[in-house]
Amino acid sequence: MPELPRTARWLALVLMAVCSFAAARDLDQDEALALRQQGIILPLEQLLAAALGRYPGARLLEAELEEKHGRYEYEVELLTPSGVVREIKYDARTGTLLKDEEDD
Repeated sequence: MPELPRTARWLALVLMAVCSFAAARDLDQDEALALRQQGIILPLEQLLAAALGRYPGARLLEAELEEKHGRYEYEVELLTPSGVVREIKYDARTGTLLKDEEDD
């Protein structure tokens, strides 16, 4: 079997990397409601309160539920009173804080 040209090998590596990032999928409101009713995930309101408690006076920009590598995660974006956008992630099953960082 002939060896692929350097450009084709590079493209294959890039595609594999992109596919690994695509492992996350956003869940719609019906899926989220079903998971909550089954007791699989915590209510968004509970974790949203925790996120806002970290930054008093912050405003909610976005909240979503996604499934990533077999785990459900809430991702919350807040605008702090000082104008900084924070991205906060929680494990939707346990409420464990997974990430809290300034968003680009």
